[in-house]
Amino acid sequence: MTIADTALTDGSRSRTSAEVPDDVYAQRVAAADWDAVTEEVNEFGCALLPQLLTPAECAELAALYPESEHFRTTVDMRRHRFGSGEYRYFRAPFPEPVHRLREELYPRLLPVARDWYAKLGREAEWPETLAEWLAVCHEAGQRRPTPILLRYEQGDWNALHRDLFGEKVFPLQVVLNLSDPGKDHTGGEFLLVEQRPRAQSRGTATTVPQGQGLVFTTRDRPVRSKRGWSASPVRHGVSAVRTGRRHTLGLVFHDAA
Repeated sequence: MTIADTALTDGSRSRTSAEVPDDVYAQRVAAADWDAVTEEVNEFGCALLPQLLTPAECAELAALYPESEHFRTTVDMRRHRFGSGEYRYFRAPFPEPVHRLREELYPRLLPVARDWYAKLGREAEWPETLAEWLAVCHEAGQRRPTPILLRYEQGDWNALHRDLFGEKVFPLQVVLNLSDPGKDHTGGEFLLVEQRPRAQSRGTATTVPQGQGLVFTTRDRPVRSKRGWSASPVRHGVSAVRTGRRHTLGLVFHDAA
């Protein structure tokens, strides 16, 4: 049995070949030092997470890329002037790791999201569970699923951007490298550029190990200013892949209009 073999009737997920029990993803997410992750995200706008997928699970997800039946749409980045490369948005039912990691990561990120909006004087409308939040998105007309599988060949790159998709936005998201840096590809570092109040922009580059996650800012985040807290706009992208091929899984916590 492969990731794609069994689609559950709830429209949300399918099983992996290893028949991984549901709680293993919760255990992996819980293994992160969330106090340290929160501190680092508050300081730099991004933070590495521990290994959330095994190499075998990474390979299974990457192998889905040519199978069009798993995806609702494909985007050619060069055509849209987003950079160079290609990505595909999953359609439901999602592969088990995609569904479960998204479900488990959301409540861990929720306290950070609420703290950020409180500092910026914004209303934090996110409920306790991802399912409840996605229902809010759907009620607002944002019904298209946003889990994404990206493929970069040699020379490909991703322009700096923000993933908003509508008025309903969750301020954090997670990317996982399905490839092994230094073995499957060189280059392809994750880039984050923050426009700081009355100062030069600050850039951060991160090499994401295979199977590990990187949590980062979706749109903006609070930074201290003379008047208290200001919203610092943040964009993200990927540096040029110098050799090889890089597959990436992106987990966004709001659906698209």
